[in-house]
Amino acid sequence: MRASIPDVAKDLPRREGVRNLDGTIQMHTQLDQLKQVTVVVADTGDFATLKQYAPRDATTNPSLILKAAQMPEYQFLVDKAIADNRAKHAGQELLAHVLDDLLILFGVEILKIVPGRVSTETDANLSFDTDALVAKGRHFIKLYQKQGIARERILIKIASTWEGIRAAEILQRDGIDCNLTLLFSLTQAVACAEAKARLISPFVGRILDWYKAKEKREFAPAEDPGVLSVKEIYAYYKKFGHATEVMGASFRNVGEIQELAGCDLLTISPALLGELQQTTAPLARRLSPETARASRLEKITLDEKKFRWLFNENAMATEKTAEGLRQFNADALKLEQFIAAKLK
Repeated sequence: MRASIPDVAKDLPRREGVRNLDGTIQMHTQLDQLKQVTVVVADTGDFATLKQYAPRDATTNPSLILKAAQMPEYQFLVDKAIADNRAKHAGQELLAHVLDDLLILFGVEILKIVPGRVSTETDANLSFDTDALVAKGRHFIKLYQKQGIARERILIKIASTWEGIRAAEILQRDGIDCNLTLLFSLTQAVACAEAKARLISPFVGRILDWYKAKEKREFAPAEDPGVLSVKEIYAYYKKFGHATEVMGASFRNVGEIQELAGCDLLTISPALLGELQQTTAPLARRLSPETARASRLEKITLDEKKFRWLFNENAMATEKTAEGLRQFNADALKLEQFIAAKLK
């Protein structure tokens, strides 16, 4: 039986506020209100931020781990990863083991703070190698199990390439939950759902970036192309009964988050969590399964050829996926260089 993840939203007080001992009304912040309709996830590797905003889950990626590993307060994790491996391995093998262990050590510390799950990302340079991604996912789960962490609390993060989606399909059959990231299109989302991925992370802000650059104009939150993309995916999943969870990611402003209130999950940066916590303005629910099921979307059937063609026809999705892979790989290389210098 799958272990349950705590539902922190159901335990929140009602939105209109609570009465203090002196008789005044304390209004709930927009962050509190959002937690009533959406699982809030922190997009950070910083432990202090996690404690401050009390999300249910947390996500990490190479960029976030690189930033955290360079902070003095997390040097103890770097030191531990090195100490645990120096006597067992040497050369490139030592470096590889230290890097993997460092990701897991950050994940373990994060899980001491959040009650739910942590996403741990596979290597970007494996994104077109199904077998290597499956091996890496299984390896991460074994490392977590050695630390006493059950697999139900881990999401293996994989890029939404065709090969990545196939790897997720295999891992899900093994009982290893996956988070399909760098997702920019309904085509990718449908393929992920058909592979029975546990969760997807459509990138709202990066879609907006592409359209702003292309059309040379600003977009209001309600017409934001990234927001509209997530709404379409959410509606498709609910209409056709897909169990895969939708977690909007990569936000540029709180307006995007407000427009997606009601989405299954939203992973939010510390800066935007702070903005949501600073206002008590009412927050309306924008997405719900009931309204989503009434959409006029038609079912899409995919095989590899159709996936690759539809993906190819979406210039934004192809460009942003490739760019994201390059960016994550570049930060992974920087992290590797950082650790290599420590090993000397």
